Amino acid sequence: MVKELKGIIVPMVTAFNADESLDETALRRIANYLIESGVHGLFPAGSQGEFYALTSDERKRVADVVIDEADGRVAVMVGTGAVTTRESIELTQYAEAAGADAVSVITPYFVSPSPKELRQHYIAIARSISIPVLAYNNPGRTGVHFTPADAAYVAGVVDNLVGVKDSSGDLTNTLAYIEQCPPSFKAFLGRDSLIYAGLCCGCAGAVAATANVVPGLVVGIYNAFVSGDHALALELQRKLNPLRRAFALGSFPVVVKDAMALVGQPAGPARAPISSITGEARAALASILRDLGRTR
Repeated sequence: MVKELKGIIVPMVTAFNADESLDETALRRIANYLIESGVHGLFPAGSQGEFYALTSDERKRVADVVIDEADGRVAVMVGTGAVTTRESIELTQYAEAAGADAVSVITPYFVSPSPKELRQHYIAIARSISIPVLAYNNPGRTGVHFTPADAAYVAGVVDNLVGVKDSSGDLTNTLAYIEQCPPSFKAFLGRDSLIYAGLCCGCAGAVAATANVVPGLVVGIYNAFVSGDHALALELQRKLNPLRRAFALGSFPVVVKDAMALVGQPAGPARAPISSITGEARAALASILRDLGRTR
């Protein structure tokens, strides 16, 4: 039975050994750590998982490992976006066959498809499988904006485009998906500093990179909100925000990996050319984690 997408879904880091090869043992450990911390879903092979730095075979292997380790305990939504529709369909069909509960498809990058081309891209991918598809809008990284109008159009053509992860950082844009798409369409925040605000406005949850580091804190925002304790939800959101701002201390996506190392989780390095932060930046990150009670 396919699990519902809701709450805090973690865009998992992809664990590497020192030589940048996949560390499957560490990946399994991280999956268990997150599940045991109460997250509602896992999102392997996304941006925080360095999908762009993985081969197609590595992306498939990461999906296999996480689906196997989750073993039905939480929803697994696999990142299957690619530059071409052809490659994305291949990865998407593989994820479905491997047992994924859903897929997340980032817009193409490097190329700049027209609105018509972008809509046809998502329609073709959704039609290639039966499990839910979540679009992934991250225009700051891809240069391509999957607009609320695009989402509404595609959702009117195919039944299994069920939502969007919006990392635009523009809450007005995020809420426009809810307003323009069918009532069952779900919007997930992709900007961790907006989790509480988005929940207040009808979002279904968040795909939160900080949850790799402090899953209990991030889950706490959602749980406090759904239980009606808005004061606690807001307090926890404000507590989380310095960690989200710390992303600026280094090149994406290494800060989360460095933070995980500081809290004792085996994420390993980012793939070159991205390198770990050092000196004052690392000290600043450690200070934030100490304030969160995560390091000495």
